[in-house]
Amino acid sequence: VKVLGTGSKSFLSRLVKHKSMENNCFIGIDVSKNKLDICVLQGKEVLQEDVIDNNPSAIHRFLVDMAEKRGLDLCSCLVCAEHTGNYTYPLTLACRDLGCRLWLENPAQLKYSSGVHRGKNDRVDARRIALYASRFNDKAMLYHELTPELERVKQLRQERSLYRSDLSKYKGQLSDQKNFMESTVYKAKANRLKHVIKELEKMIDVVEREITGIIDSCDVLKRQMKIITSVEGIGRETALCFIVETAAFTRFTDSRKFACHAGIAPFQYTSGSSVRSRNRVSRRANKQVKTLLHMAALSITRKKKSELKVYYKRKVEEGKNKMTVINAIRAKLVARVFAVIRKNDIYSINFT
Repeated sequence: VKVLGTGSKSFLSRLVKHKSMENNCFIGIDVSKNKLDICVLQGKEVLQEDVIDNNPSAIHRFLVDMAEKRGLDLCSCLVCAEHTGNYTYPLTLACRDLGCRLWLENPAQLKYSSGVHRGKNDRVDARRIALYASRFNDKAMLYHELTPELERVKQLRQERSLYRSDLSKYKGQLSDQKNFMESTVYKAKANRLKHVIKELEKMIDVVEREITGIIDSCDVLKRQMKIITSVEGIGRETALCFIVETAAFTRFTDSRKFACHAGIAPFQYTSGSSVRSRNRVSRRANKQVKTLLHMAALSITRKKKSELKVYYKRKVEEGKNKMTVINAIRAKLVARVFAVIRKNDIYSINFT
């Protein structure tokens, strides 16, 4: 994690450095759970197409053999793949060990930039990804690994989310089925469910303590947590989400971009003289971030004394739609979080 307040500059410097490098070949990779479809492209010529296992040793071996056979320098090759979550982990390890530049692109960006297609074929998809990397390599955002602390916190949050989902499901079974089965059957089932619920609650507690321990052991993360939670309406859960999603505020340069990521930034919808829709947010959003921000905004509207509660009441009395005002509060919360991180200072009402 970079020193607080310098994340955006380091991110931009890495991007500028990348743009100054020359790309001699482009390697498009279609990622699935068990295999990788690979296409190596140089200019308009397809040098090689292959299918390999999705594990670090197989990827490492393929890239080294391909480079030796074709007389290529791996440092001058740009590897591009869809960002498919954990399935890209072996690829990131192999590229890190070999010093390859890796570009993990949003799957939707790849889909909508390649025109209209029919059918689905992994080999063709790999070629399309290689062509995409060739055409838009000047816009490539190179992948950089999270710090060990952030990577661990990210994994723990995913694990906790899984436990919470199961916990909610079992609690629902416990409360909803009491009146719809024989009492003796229900009691036996309830005893088993209570045991599972108790174990899940224990595991959630263990995970949460481990997350807290990691945050407290890292000075940068601990400081960020402290100043983010100083913003009215932002609790530890929302603050943790900010830290993980922004990679400790190194992946996003300003609040507007993060607002777009969270799906709370309004956009115009106009076309010619016939389409004139009011500004509205996009459905493309990180739903988890949006939900947490929504809950934070709602908590503010229910307070007795609050600067933003005064703003909410004033706008509603002016005739504004309540959801529109709540969305504005969500955007204000994001702006304030980025402001305190930029200033590296605790939030106050007179904060500028």
